[in-house]
Formats: sequence, structure tokens, C-alpha cells
Amino acid sequence: MTSVPRTPEVRQSANPLLAALPEAAHIVELGQPLFTGMPCSPNHPGFRMTLARRHGDMVRPDGGSASNEVIITGGHVGTHIDALSHVSHNGKLHGGVDAAEAQSGGAFSEHGAEHTPAMITRGVLLDVAAAHGVDTLPGGYGVSAADLEQAAAEGGAEPRPGDVAVVRTGWARNFGDPAAYLGKESGVPGITEDAGHWLAERGVRAVGCDTTACEQIPPGAGHSVLPVHRVLLVEHGIYIMEHLALEDLAALGQHEFLFVVAPLRIVGGTGSPIRPLAVVA
Repeated sequence: MTSVPRTPEVRQSANPLLAALPEAAHIVELGQPLFTGMPCSPNHPGFRMTLARRHGDMVRPDGGSASNEVIITGGHVGTHIDALSHVSHNGKLHGGVDAAEAQSGGAFSEHGAEHTPAMITRGVLLDVAAAHGVDTLPGGYGVSAADLEQAAAEGGAEPRPGDVAVVRTGWARNFGDPAAYLGKESGVPGITEDAGHWLAERGVRAVGCDTTACEQIPPGAGHSVLPVHRVLLVEHGIYIMEHLALEDLAALGQHEFLFVVAPLRIVGGTGSPIRPLAVVA
């Protein structure tokens, strides 16, 4: 967590957006670090980073040297956001767009990741694990609409139109153990189809969770069926964020905050790595 104290210049600014920043604001990271060997859905290529040039490989006449890296990753690896081109149903993307036609040529001509908006909006933490009185929900647990209702009531903040809702299961505590985190045998907790409809009815702009798929993965089922992706992405045009890190935010007891995120503008892509932030007082 990073402190961002308001300077006198900011407090006296004529810009109401700057002047409205809370006193002694804190930035809370909501994304996981990227590293080789990190957990990754089996449906996507994993993250790899290695040095392409090391210090000393080339030394300039003045003694200076530089190093750089090569990064290989998919658009749905690590903390990321799904573009509306990511999922289709019966051959159609959101808004009835023909998926086969849109993906012709190897990049999406409609609903590509470059159209996923940056967001600065109200964020709401729905801490379902805390509402159940546990650190982590059991593997394969289905987070229902009733669970979200309870979490919203206990946190004192319910999602409204245009908000971003982030759902904490506590599963991110397993992120350092890829096998446990991916939960092939145990299953992974996540929101169910009725919870997806509950969020859509409240008009949220995006939904995020601290797991690999956001939605419930029953034991042994893997990512064979993902109905919540259909509900949110295809039927309602609501963006999905996965692999969030919500433990620091939950520890602060902050259920309402300023949410900030900026996806990469990957032309024709289906998703983008992100670095989401919560700004809290």
C-alpha cells in the first residue's frame, strides 16, 4: 500500500477532481505480480520473462551498459481483463456480432481489447469470505446472489450502475502454490449464474474476483463450462477481471473506494493485462 498525501498545491487546485482527493489517500494494489511459473489457466499460454541483454554484454565508450528483457504472455494471464470478444454464445458476441466474421484475419474487427475502456469509478468490495466468517471459501463453493446480498449488507456498500464490483473469496491466499490455486481436484470458489444476474441487474460496468476464472469451478470440472462469462460478457457487455489480489484491501475493511484501471490497447485482442488500483482514505 502506497500513501499519497495531498500537497497544498493539490488541496488548493481549481480542478475539482484534484481537490476532491481524500486527505492522506492510500493506493492499494489489486493486481498480482507477474513472474515466470505463476499460476495460469490451462486454456492460456503461461507468462515467461527472461533477460535478452545483460549488463556487460555491450559497454558504451563512457562505461555505461544497459539490460532488457523479453516477455511472452497471453492476454488472459495474471491479473487481466476480458474484452467483449473473449466469449461467444451460439456463434455470437455481445450485441449479436457474428464471432466468425469478427475474428477473420486473426484479430477481432469488433469488440477488440483496444475498445476496453480505462475506468476511474466507484469500486465496491463484496467480501463473501468475511461474510461467512472464514479466511478462504472452500474449493468449488458457488457464490450465490444471496451471498452477494449478505456481503453487501455487512460491508455497507451495494453496487450501483457504473460501478466495479470485486468479489473476495480469499482464494488468492493460494496464489503462491499454483496447483492449489488452480484447484483441478478441489475446485475453485466463484460466482454462480444467479450471482452474475444479480450483478448485471445492478448495472455494474465490470466484475472482478480473486480466482482464475471469476466463476465457480466444481471439483474435477475444470473450465469446461463457464456460464457466468456468457451472462456478463455476451448478454450484458460487462467486463470480467480475474486473478485480483484483494487481501490488502480486505484487511483495511474498505468496502467502498475509488477504482482505477487502464487496459493495454491491444488491437483486435481478446483481453489485456492490467494493474488495478484502489484509492482509499
